[in-house]
Amino acid sequence: MSKKIRTEAVDYLFKAILSLENKEECYIFFEDICTINELLSLSQRFEVAKMLREQKTYLEIAEQTGASTATISRVNRSLNYGNDGYDMVFERIDKDEEQKDD
Repeated sequence: MSKKIRTEAVDYLFKAILSLENKEECYIFFEDICTINELLSLSQRFEVAKMLREQKTYLEIAEQTGASTATISRVNRSLNYGNDGYDMVFERIDKDEEQKDD
């Protein structure tokens, strides 16, 4: 049973996120819209994805992030069979960091 995520409500949420102008505004908005645990879970998944791309082992990732092997496996499945959203964002972050180093 797959849920349809492309809804007007999700579109409106993404519009709100895209209106944020800096990291401080992100903190303000996400602290209001998410519980602390939800935000920490999202950031943990993102960190897991980063470490998987760096070829870290499940054990290393679990020890460093506290993520369960189920979470690591879920993120790994998204990296391998998802929509390439993680890769898109990581490439942009890497590009931005390279430009700052120049």
